[in-house]
Amino acid sequence: MYKAIGGCHCGNISYAIEIPNDPASYNPRACDCQLCTTHGATYVSDRNGSLEIKIKNEDELSKYRQGSRIAEFLICKNCGIMVGVCYEEQGCIYGAVNTKAIKGSNDFGKIQVISPKQLTDAERIKRWKDFWFTNVKIEHENA
Repeated sequence: MYKAIGGCHCGNISYAIEIPNDPASYNPRACDCQLCTTHGATYVSDRNGSLEIKIKNEDELSKYRQGSRIAEFLICKNCGIMVGVCYEEQGCIYGAVNTKAIKGSNDFGKIQVISPKQLTDAERIKRWKDFWFTNVKIEHENA
């Protein structure tokens, strides 16, 4: 089991992931939409892993919906770092994290460019459910 922590620069948003396989076997996905390319984001997830997100100050969290407006990108208002993306359906949160926000070494495989904008909304949601972390836990410290 591989464990890693990450988050934004100022520490308002942090995350911890666990993935069952060697990190080199994961190819981070670089979405080709304007938002993701502007942030330089590459995403990793595993439906058999786990993701826990902690938010210190909810007022400093921006939940940005772009494109199809289905998923929420988690961006720190204070330091501007996009830490990941989530989709919620029937009380279950699915998510992926930006590997550029992982602390320490990044031992993942070669980045692969993807183009979700070519998919229908239903195809996007199916892909997220198949590949993203499932049952993501989000803790709000100031709630």
